[in-house]
Amino acid sequence: MSFDPDRPIKKPEHEVGCDLSLLSVDELQKRITLLEEEIIRLKMACDSKEAGKKAAESLFKASK
Repeated sequence: MSFDPDRPIKKPEHEVGCDLSLLSVDELQKRITLLEEEIIRLKMACDSKEAGKKAAESLFKASK
């Protein structure tokens, strides 16, 4: 991915530790949903990496 200095930088939808006092219940619920979806994405990435690691370990064990 290349950096384009003319492209505006997108502000994150949620920043961990940010002030929540001015957000409505609806905005908080949207952020919860966003974070839950991100947790699922992170878990899927972990599972994928774990599967790759197990496959590599299996391959090396079989070649010994």
